[in-house]
Amino acid sequence: MSHLPLQRVLIVGAGTMGRQIAVSCRLAGLDVVLYDANPHALDQASREAELRAAGFQPDPIAQARQMRILSQLRVTTDPRAAAADIDLLIEAVPEKLPLKREVFRQFHAVAPPRALFATNTSTLLPSAMAEATGRPAQFAAMHFNLERDLVELMPHAGTAPDTVDRLQAFCRRIGHVAVVCRCEFPGYVFNNLLMVLNGTAIALAAQGVATVEDIDRAWMQAMRMEIGPFGVLDGIGLDTAYRVTEVRAQLTRDPQGLKNAEFLKRYVDAGRLGVKTQAGFYDYPDPAYQRPEFLRGRPGYCDAA
Repeated sequence: MSHLPLQRVLIVGAGTMGRQIAVSCRLAGLDVVLYDANPHALDQASREAELRAAGFQPDPIAQARQMRILSQLRVTTDPRAAAADIDLLIEAVPEKLPLKREVFRQFHAVAPPRALFATNTSTLLPSAMAEATGRPAQFAAMHFNLERDLVELMPHAGTAPDTVDRLQAFCRRIGHVAVVCRCEFPGYVFNNLLMVLNGTAIALAAQGVATVEDIDRAWMQAMRMEIGPFGVLDGIGLDTAYRVTEVRAQLTRDPQGLKNAEFLKRYVDAGRLGVKTQAGFYDYPDPAYQRPEFLRGRPGYCDAA
């Protein structure tokens, strides 16, 4: 297999994640094509690219340069044109296994045999769709955490070592840290760590051990962090956190998990979903935990109870 850098990248799916991956790759100097069957989604992607370029750089010269770079992001609804001469395909369609399998079958038929395929799934295992790619040795999962410049690579049993090496090099090229999972495991590394932290924080609050603020203060002060678990949950979305917590609790019949879900539901029912509604455990755009006096113990959050 060729060891040339992965220069020509196709992103399949122009949703939020697909658009962000496309912008990150383009700003790193790669040749990027963004494909979606929906022309409206591609129009939104082009507008968002312009807005991100305008917002990234206060310097007018640097801003103009970024806008010029992002203007070269190609978009198309034609699968054959999208896949022509690509080195890497990254699938970023919704988390539906039949849909992902169909995407890979479709693009295997039109992509060059040398091209690597990757899925950005956050919940599914790559082995569940490897056969559908038509090139299982050249396929792995790449879970992007763009806010933290992190990509978690998860090969399946049939992934060639060379594929992992080249994907690691690709991650470094776009300025991201690459973490390699040595075996398939649901949730990857970061999400599993985050779920334990968040679950413990919610349990402490649900049991009345400490307030939301004091739990965040303990974490922020001890770990020298700028945000605590409840601030993180606000960013994730409390409706999302509630659904995940409830489903897991119902499956395991874990009593504490059920209490955690009930605790989160109070906020969801009150319409306090986090950053996206400007209110969650904290009020936005000026959350209490960002204020200098927060660690000194002054109150500043709204309890939905």
